[in-house]
Amino acid sequence: MAVRAAVLPALGAPPEIAEIDLPEPGPGQVRIRLAAVGVCHSDLSLSDGTMRVPLPAVLGHEGAGTVLAVGEGVTHVAPGAGVVLNWAPSCGSCPACARGEVWLCANALNGAGQVYARTTDGTDLHPGLNVAAFAEETVVPEGCVLPAPDGVPLAEAALLGCAVLTGYGAVHHAARVRPGETVAVFGVGGVGLAALQAARIAGAGRIVAVDVSPEKEELARRAGATDYVLASDTTAREIRGLTDRQGVDVAVECVGRAVTIRTAWESTRRGGRTVVVGIGGKEEQVTFNALELFHWGRTLSGCVYGNCDPARDLPVLADHVRAGRLDLGLLVTEHITLDGIAGAFENMRAGRGARALVTF
Repeated sequence: MAVRAAVLPALGAPPEIAEIDLPEPGPGQVRIRLAAVGVCHSDLSLSDGTMRVPLPAVLGHEGAGTVLAVGEGVTHVAPGAGVVLNWAPSCGSCPACARGEVWLCANALNGAGQVYARTTDGTDLHPGLNVAAFAEETVVPEGCVLPAPDGVPLAEAALLGCAVLTGYGAVHHAARVRPGETVAVFGVGGVGLAALQAARIAGAGRIVAVDVSPEKEELARRAGATDYVLASDTTAREIRGLTDRQGVDVAVECVGRAVTIRTAWESTRRGGRTVVVGIGGKEEQVTFNALELFHWGRTLSGCVYGNCDPARDLPVLADHVRAGRLDLGLLVTEHITLDGIAGAFENMRAGRGARALVTF
């Protein structure tokens, strides 16, 4: 059956809207009609080669929709059910999964190498980050779907699958922010806005948002920021000035640039925690000298998918949404159609907006 999708034909090329032939679900697979999908910075990283996937591909990984059909052996969802896509399903058997670190599963992205559909001229297509959500419909392995939470519209639930899990997890799981601590969040995009709200939920005292755009201040403050700092050569000094010259207890970097990581590190107090969430390229080299590592006693850590277990954390996030503590609407600055994805990529490259949401 032919459906419309945004196909990435080659590295650096804009997504092209085309009809693709999508097969019916086989054993262990689920066919989904998308309700919405977020345009995430990770999609941009895939399109420009920062992260590599087989091409041509249909990207899009932050989505939610309704089950249309299931293949043989699928029992945990049924046609008509609302689901949230899980782009990084854990295998349950690799060493990381055995340690309980499912976000580091060695086999989570194996599906990206498979052929899941074809163009109308017969060209093989790969499913980006497993789920190929930049399309009207998709077919995914059953491990890539989670039941949608009650009381959360599917169009909003789409954001739970990546931006919110990542930002929330960076604060609650990776940084383990405690009540009263000071937090700085670098980058007020979708993940950064989720991190700001997560810091507020965690009971942080002073919450500093940092971004290059003055237009994002109001949005950051609505998400929970108590202070807003425009990124510059003096950012670390300004943050120390807001914290009795100590620096923040926790800095969360959501940009993925060497200069931002270094600034987040320098903004962290002695003995504090710096968590890197942003995905940067290999050319983004960050340097530290041996003496400062000893003297400052800071912890610098990476953070994959918010160090989350989606099956465990999705219900927790839904509780926060239903209680009004987490506002998913703050993460969306533009509602678009499939045809607007290329433009959304350009906006992200230029640092405009927080997140576009494709609705069907």
